[in-house]
Amino acid sequence: MARRIAITVLALITILLSTVAVPLGLITAGQDRHDFTDETVAAAATVASVAEEHLDDHSTGPALARSVSELARRGDQVAVYDAAGRRIAGTGAVAGISGYLIGRALAGARTSGYPTADRLLVVTPVVHDRSARLGAVALSASTEPLDHRLAVLWAWLAAVSAGGLLAAALIATRLARWVGRPLGALEAAAQRLGDGELESRSPASAGPREVRRLAMNFNRMAARLEALVDGHQAMMADVSHQLRTPLAALRLRLDVLALQTPAQVGDELAGAQEEVARLSRMVDGLLAVARAEKVTAAPVSVPVDTVIRDRAAAWRPAAEEKSVTLDAAVLEPLTARLGEGHLEQILDNLLANALEAVPGGGHIQVRAAPAGSRVRIVVADDGPGMSAAQQRAAFRRYVTATPGGTGLGLAIVHRLVTSSGGTAELSDTEGGGLTVTLDMPTAARDRTRRPGVPSSAGRDL
Repeated sequence: MARRIAITVLALITILLSTVAVPLGLITAGQDRHDFTDETVAAAATVASVAEEHLDDHSTGPALARSVSELARRGDQVAVYDAAGRRIAGTGAVAGISGYLIGRALAGARTSGYPTADRLLVVTPVVHDRSARLGAVALSASTEPLDHRLAVLWAWLAAVSAGGLLAAALIATRLARWVGRPLGALEAAAQRLGDGELESRSPASAGPREVRRLAMNFNRMAARLEALVDGHQAMMADVSHQLRTPLAALRLRLDVLALQTPAQVGDELAGAQEEVARLSRMVDGLLAVARAEKVTAAPVSVPVDTVIRDRAAAWRPAAEEKSVTLDAAVLEPLTARLGEGHLEQILDNLLANALEAVPGGGHIQVRAAPAGSRVRIVVADDGPGMSAAQQRAAFRRYVTATPGGTGLGLAIVHRLVTSSGGTAELSDTEGGGLTVTLDMPTAARDRTRRPGVPSSAGRDL
């Protein structure tokens, strides 16, 4: 933004200078050339007046010689011709003169100026009593003084324009920094807030008044958001303590009671114990969803290939117990940006759901590959799958296709994926089953990590 402001101001100043300095220079140069021509024509007319008396009565020869000598001293070339076209006075050769031009003057043509490479030639007739033409005067004046004045003029205009552009550049740079720096700080603070640093604030003491007000409003919003998240987390901790403790006590009492009751009552107690366990799982799932929705963990670089191999190895014994084949296919090192521990939790939920759905002899495959600027993770099984309506609602809470399920696993996955800037989609596996596709933002590859080396981010069940 600062660069755009500076470039815009410089462009405006450049346009302003070009619309003022260039026309001013052209007008002044034109006026100087016109004045120079008028002066040369006047000098030629003066010589013609002196020559008229000389040609008429030959009484002003010395005056004519003085006029020619004065013009010669300043570098001009002059020649006086009689009615027959013979040169009777002058400094010598006159640049650009020709018999044709002298003939035109003797024929009564008006005084004319003829510019050459570096001189201006003026030819004027010598007229007596407004009718008789006694001769002609040719005056060639050097344009070097005029060219020098014009060069100085354009140099001054160029210097003034360059100084104006330099001053505009300094002012534009300071203006751009004055506006751009606080906006850059605000952008950085917003980025940190989006990455989970809820204590992030923007300086509100620099920049224009509007930018300062924007920074203050952002800081109030960030403080309010931090207070809401802290309150939510505190409430979740209280709920966890208040619900888990009585549920654990109830389950313990049911276990003790089951040891002291007859078999026919034991079946009912076993059902009650299952409901208590299901309620405990639901409480844990709700807490996990709440933490995922209010996640504040800053994203870190996660070795996707290592985490997938780690979680597949952790779940493989449970899969073998159900006679389910669990494969992990990652052909190259991949790195994504997620909250710390999120990918492990995502894979654990997906693999747990798949193992619950896939019957014995089934297959579960986890694979990952680059997909443009993202990393694509796919968990596919050949279980019963879901209908189109179930797939559309699967990421909502309490929606489940598995009897006895809580309907929170995919909701947790969706919250964790989207909070990291990724996407999650469900589709049918070719041949039957369910495929979960995750597209996660990538991170720069860690070249110091070798493929296959376990990461400390992995954890066992």
